[in-house]
Amino acid sequence: MDHSNYEIATFAGGCFWCMVKPFDQFDGIEKVTSGYTGGHTENPTYKEVCSETTGHYEAVQIIFNPSVFSYENLLDVFWRQIDPTDPGGQFFDRGHSYRTAIFYHTNEQKQLAEASKERLNKSFKFKLPVATQILPAKPFYPAEDYHQDYYKKNPVHYQRYKTGSGREAFINTYWGK
Repeated sequence: MDHSNYEIATFAGGCFWCMVKPFDQFDGIEKVTSGYTGGHTENPTYKEVCSETTGHYEAVQIIFNPSVFSYENLLDVFWRQIDPTDPGGQFFDRGHSYRTAIFYHTNEQKQLAEASKERLNKSFKFKLPVATQILPAKPFYPAEDYHQDYYKKNPVHYQRYKTGSGREAFINTYWGK
């Protein structure tokens, strides 16, 4: 397959297990990889990232065809998976590694992300301002194999986690089913 028309997007939305499935279902999305980015440790492990000593975020990196599924569409999907007003993590996952961020790879992605964040703030959908940061992309390190496609490998545990963490209720409250 010719990947010359594909681009990369990177989003941190708390637990990366819950950030793969929402993107994985669309035409134009070639691959969604769980991993770590934004920190200072090369090739970190899950245990190291969870120790909050590496500076990394749990994130997903998406390879997509923008002529089939645009970056703007990716941003719309991203916002609908997170609590963008929480600066301390996501749902019951707390700490730096669970904070939200959009990591831009190009100036165009930066501009689109900033405009999208501004629209969300101006929509007054949330009582608090959007805390999600927009940051330049840094090296991305794929997570261990058992974290990849977790929702497919462990569907019952995945669903229990998504529900138990409060993520599912939040999404349903703010965005509907």
